[in-house]
Amino acid sequence: MTDLSAFIAGLPKVELHVHHVGSASPRIVAELAARHEGASPVPADPDALADYFAFRDFAHFIEVYLSVVDLVRDPEDVWILTHEVARELARQQVRYAELTVTPYSHVRRGIPAPAFCEAIEDARKRAEADFGIALRWCFDIPGEAGLPAAEETLRICLDEQPAGLISFGLGGPEIGVPRPQFKPYFDRARAAGLRSVPHAGETTGPQTVWDALRDLGAERIGHGISAAEDPELLAHLAQHRIALEVCPTSNVRTRAIASLDAHPLPRLVEAGVLVTINSDDPPMFGTTLNDEYAVAARLLDLGPQGLAALATDAVTASFLPPGEKARLASEIDGYLAASAG
Repeated sequence: MTDLSAFIAGLPKVELHVHHVGSASPRIVAELAARHEGASPVPADPDALADYFAFRDFAHFIEVYLSVVDLVRDPEDVWILTHEVARELARQQVRYAELTVTPYSHVRRGIPAPAFCEAIEDARKRAEADFGIALRWCFDIPGEAGLPAAEETLRICLDEQPAGLISFGLGGPEIGVPRPQFKPYFDRARAAGLRSVPHAGETTGPQTVWDALRDLGAERIGHGISAAEDPELLAHLAQHRIALEVCPTSNVRTRAIASLDAHPLPRLVEAGVLVTINSDDPPMFGTTLNDEYAVAARLLDLGPQGLAALATDAVTASFLPPGEKARLASEIDGYLAASAG
């Protein structure tokens, strides 16, 4: 695995399912916690964060996640977080990432929407200059906050229109948060040119994925692993080339599945579904995108050629323009050829 790990480390990649706040490194989380010491349960000691990020279940994960969101209190915090996330992704040879950003959570904590968007945009441009990585945004609705959050998220999208914004999503818990209620907001977002990428089928069954497809016009599905339980859904996803953003370690850490060995990734691939490998909230789950590619290599019995194909599938599933897709796919092919030589 040592040689394969080295191959993965150098492989040019695309990351399609990674959360903005959930990507904050232990160092950054601890620094933010120290800045707001006494007003947050989040430890200011990076070494203590591993225990803090031990999740009992998905509901506990959401509780902890929101406590970290509480640490981001002004535009400077937003800028630092965004720039540092880009730095870490670039270290893993990520050339392009679509970050899931939840502006509602920050606006309701007192950061004005224009200032928030200005901070992430400035950090995005600086990151491209500093690290050679291109970032784009998926503004998502925090499902636990209901329809008011959907209305506000859509308003921010339409009023602010940051240059990096390309898609509209829905995150948070699935249980008790039915997808169809968000249809009017996705309809309006799609009419404005945003792509539809809701979470579905992570902690609930295949019906949630069907709802995301039929009611929200989903073009990709965040997680979607319960699709493996429904042959008709698998066939639909495969036929229409609707990609699943699969995050194996995340699914274990949030207790969505029992273990990596029980992960349905092999069944999804065997059914011909287009899957992409992603890290979700990497520091919170003790993983990286490189680690997730190593997990996929084990679960799917892949060597360098198969891993390069996975990286190319992520390019295919991205919302990059065709020319940029071709350029990145060519870079992956060149890397594979050079590694074989």
